[in-house]
Amino acid sequence: MPQTALPRTLPSSVINFFFILGLISAFSFRVLIVLTHTHQEWFRPVWYLGTLGYVGFFLYRYTITQKRRRAIDAYNLIGKLSEDGSLNDEDREVLVYLLSSIKKSRENWNYLFIFILSFIAIFIDLLLI
Repeated sequence: MPQTALPRTLPSSVINFFFILGLISAFSFRVLIVLTHTHQEWFRPVWYLGTLGYVGFFLYRYTITQKRRRAIDAYNLIGKLSEDGSLNDEDREVLVYLLSSIKKSRENWNYLFIFILSFIAIFIDLLLI
């Protein structure tokens, strides 16, 4: 059994901050196609905003994924569930953390936003040609 504190989900304010950062970054990259036709002087600042935003966003996503993987490994959850399913109270708390972390995540909304914005950017670019 690990001797560290049980993992906990982050506060909603942190989750929402990185969600918004991801949305701003996604928007920044998609608006670049319009800026090449309209305001070229804004291209580099918007590109830096998108790039630095994505650095922060994906570093955050990486740390969340690593935290989940460490919890799974530290508590041998896959092994316990595969073998006889005997879980102690700590194991159950870690499973609740993992499921809550996935449920609270806004990444599915971020992916949908990126998908929709990508099509809009392509459509606008085709109109501006």
